[in-house]
Amino acid sequence: MTDAAEYDVVVVGAGPVGENVADRTRAAGLGTAVVEGELIGGDCSYWACVPSKALLRPAIARADARRVPGLAASVQGPLDAAAVLARRDEKVGDWKDDGQAAWLDSIGARLYRGRGRLHGPRSVSVDGPEGEHRLLTARHAVVIATGSRAVLPDLPGLTGAGAWTSREATSAKQVPQRLAVVGGGVVGVEMATAWQALGSRVTLLVRGGGVLPRMEPFVGEYVVDSLKEAGADVRLGVSVAAVDRPGGHTGPVSVVLDDGALVEADEVLFATGRAPRTDGIGLGSVGLTDGAWLDVDDTCLVRGTDWLYAVGDVNRRALLTHQGKYQARIAGAAIAARAGGVPLLETDRWGAHSATADHAAVPQVVFTDPEAAAVGLSLAEAERAGHRVRAVDYDLGSVSGAGLYADGYRGRARMVVDLDREVLLGAAFVGPGVGELLHSATVAVAGEVPVERLWHAVPAFPTISEVWLRLLEAYRG
Repeated sequence: MTDAAEYDVVVVGAGPVGENVADRTRAAGLGTAVVEGELIGGDCSYWACVPSKALLRPAIARADARRVPGLAASVQGPLDAAAVLARRDEKVGDWKDDGQAAWLDSIGARLYRGRGRLHGPRSVSVDGPEGEHRLLTARHAVVIATGSRAVLPDLPGLTGAGAWTSREATSAKQVPQRLAVVGGGVVGVEMATAWQALGSRVTLLVRGGGVLPRMEPFVGEYVVDSLKEAGADVRLGVSVAAVDRPGGHTGPVSVVLDDGALVEADEVLFATGRAPRTDGIGLGSVGLTDGAWLDVDDTCLVRGTDWLYAVGDVNRRALLTHQGKYQARIAGAAIAARAGGVPLLETDRWGAHSATADHAAVPQVVFTDPEAAAVGLSLAEAERAGHRVRAVDYDLGSVSGAGLYADGYRGRARMVVDLDREVLLGAAFVGPGVGELLHSATVAVAGEVPVERLWHAVPAFPTISEVWLRLLEAYRG
């Protein structure tokens, strides 16, 4: 027997992005149902952002302390791995979602636990955990917020070898003696940093010539140098050809490289790509391709529909939690406006119903040692887009605040200036603590603040933020 219910909005997926859509539509007075087959709070809360940063924070704090005379001698020993893992478990609520479910209830959203699938236009079927079936109908909008999943490459021996993906890397209960990490993106370098600090002997295997390829090249160079100094074996320009684990999911694993070399490890992490979690959610019932990324406009409305929205990783615009939450706020506002009969939405550049930042001002922090942070366009991206630009660089270690922050501080800052409009198109930083510099750069890029006005934004002395003054001085000459 199937129960039926009708709502203004039905959200499929209750990670941070789905939660934000529900928050915005409920704030607008729209009846909202949320469907989730796993934990409320999604990957970010339990297998990605939160646990990874919980693992990384002790490593970064120790590294910072070792650069301060008077404190350095006290922090030369190993990390207490058991304590770090226990704190990680506490930060993810021991993988229980009672608090997050209570929050949904507090805003008046109705939670349905189970697998949600589109069942034709404006309809979602839910198969509950105890075999119950429900059919939910949306008067105004269905929102897909199911996120993405790690993809394992098609390699001989990999199936059945018990390889880690990001989920296993952030939730592991023991520190492997030897860990091979395949991939030089954010997950690869962050997990290499964390597990090396926790006592693993890490080998990082990267197919390209550097890590963090979406950031300025110098950023990855600093990160690679630091990983090597910490004891990691970093190999660039190598490809994995096969995996051999005679014991199945346990025991030593051999990673076979394309040149025939072997890397022996106790666990192997593949951080080599993501795919949308859109397989099996009924896209075919509305004329879309099962398992595909969803193409959306700047209101996050799926193209070719007037009722289906896709927010977060599934639309492939920016696979970052904070960016998905931003899209959710934009989509929630657009859904509410359309439901209220607003005749013309604010979809102009930087309008209330336009996710412009997805194109022009995406911020990201990579919590390695040193930290890496960037927003907007890199120099190469700006040049490819046809902008007439100038890159201005500055040695962060030359800033007074950096010298006080840590002896031997090493880092670099860059701003990319549009010479025709004299506004920033992008900024990048690498160095200890630079993540906290990023929002000022994001405001400058998103606000299109003229360089002339930035000259009047006086940085406090002695902070690392004084690099802004040095960059502007270098630009003026």
